[in-house]
Amino acid sequence: MRTAANIESLLPELEHCIADDLEDQDLDFKQWDTQSRDKAVRTVVQMAVCMANGGGGTVVFGVADRSRGRESAILGVPPEVDINLLKKAVYDQTDPKITPVFEELAVPEGTGRLLLMQIYPGMPPYTDSAGRGTIRVGKDCQPLTGTLRRKIGVETGETDYTGEAVSLVAPSFVESELLSATALESLRNQARKERAPEDLLRLTDVELLSTLGLIKHGKLTRAALLLAGTETAIREHLPGHNWTFLQMISDTEYGIREDRVSALPLSVQRIEELLVPFNPITTYQQGLFHYEYRTWPEIAVREALMNAFCHADLRIAGPVMVKLYPNRLEISNNGGFIAGITPNNILHHQPAARNPLLVEALTRLRLVNRSNLGINRMFSALLIEGKEPPQIREIGESVLVSFPKRDLNAAFRLFVAEESEHGRNLGVDELMLLQYLLQHPEIDTNTAATLCQRGEAEMREKLSTMESAGYIEHGGTGRGAYWCIQPELYNRLAEDGQGEARRRIDWEAAKTRVLSILMERARRNEPGLSNKDIRQITRFDRNQARRLMQELMQENASLQKVGERRWARYEYSNAREH
Repeated sequence: MRTAANIESLLPELEHCIADDLEDQDLDFKQWDTQSRDKAVRTVVQMAVCMANGGGGTVVFGVADRSRGRESAILGVPPEVDINLLKKAVYDQTDPKITPVFEELAVPEGTGRLLLMQIYPGMPPYTDSAGRGTIRVGKDCQPLTGTLRRKIGVETGETDYTGEAVSLVAPSFVESELLSATALESLRNQARKERAPEDLLRLTDVELLSTLGLIKHGKLTRAALLLAGTETAIREHLPGHNWTFLQMISDTEYGIREDRVSALPLSVQRIEELLVPFNPITTYQQGLFHYEYRTWPEIAVREALMNAFCHADLRIAGPVMVKLYPNRLEISNNGGFIAGITPNNILHHQPAARNPLLVEALTRLRLVNRSNLGINRMFSALLIEGKEPPQIREIGESVLVSFPKRDLNAAFRLFVAEESEHGRNLGVDELMLLQYLLQHPEIDTNTAATLCQRGEAEMREKLSTMESAGYIEHGGTGRGAYWCIQPELYNRLAEDGQGEARRRIDWEAAKTRVLSILMERARRNEPGLSNKDIRQITRFDRNQARRLMQELMQENASLQKVGERRWARYEYSNAREH
């Protein structure tokens, strides 16, 4: 939500843009309807419902969202509009009841008064008293359809499919044919590798499942069957749970295929076994030690598989798909992102579980992490080996994670290890920025913020810290600021030795260098330089090269531009006189 001070600081922006451009998930501007009091109040109620379903936010009444300029946009709210009556109207006309907080903001334009309606997060879904509702999605209020209501139920944990009890606990699980001893053994072994509490793992089967909350009122839950059920029990009570492995020869043909219905630990174990022949080990010698690295780090693959099985929408018929292509590994599951998570914020978004009971049990076994560290572990495992991070996409109501096939960058892995030995542990942000700068000559703040999924202010601080550590250096000022990797570090991590050549030269140094080359060309009666030539010399972009030459021509009358468009060249005409 936004404070009155936040809104006041935004209002000057209306001179340059319309209010609609300033809107966000938690902010909306609305013009007050002065023609109909009932319609105005109805709009207030509708916006309260929309924001409450979308996680809360601020609605500013009295601003036309399609007009540019403060005088035109800020119309205000009539002084006779009573805040207490609006609060009562919202409370009386919503279900469950919403209690908004109204604030007044004095402005010099219009009626001199704006109203801010603050809607705090609650437990959706909310509707008006007639059962109608909308939900905030981005900058829009969308109808609260059945699909969206179901999604809200998933996000709030009210419809946890895995938490539903399905079968009575029999005196003997062997007789009941519900639980698999092999699955339980695999579950314990995997949890033991992750250092789960030994006193938990030593419990009997019934005690273990009960302690994990997987037995409710004497009945096994679907989560219990997912973790330890037999194939028969899973087929009966969890028909949406299954998986398929395909070793793809091309986009349309496959070699190996395996389809199976099995408990989650057995599923992960079997898929990892299928991947072994196609996930070769690279041995890297460092001194007296030999280190082994797989094409796809086991920890990254394990995290992706656990995420796919844990967050799959088990109500949708369709398998967790594992497709192994010659150049990539893809893992996908039905069920799109929930709770506002997207591929562009997944690194730092608050974690949300589609199947809370299942995730809670796996968390206690240390097989998944509810602190949103799993995704970071997946990224880090690849980045420290000098490989690209996974590509995460939402395709309709499914999520796909793709791991490009890349070789180990031994120099980068050694660098990370040495930094760690000296107490400088590189996080995901630093690793991604360094990998980016090994592939690109430079990066600006906005690109860095997008890459690391952080705000620009936060990113500037991160870049500054990396510069202080000697990893990168910066050039330019203000909006033209950029960062590049230190040439010495680049030469250490890359094989082309182009650390200095990739470096963009300083603005004034660029002028001196270009002018010197033009004078030398004129002395030899050679043609001048094109924009493309200047870009190659300076590492500037097209517009920067054009601006550089405009400044040079203003400062030196001997320079002139010959020709137009792509045939244009810059010449030094008085070289013989010097």
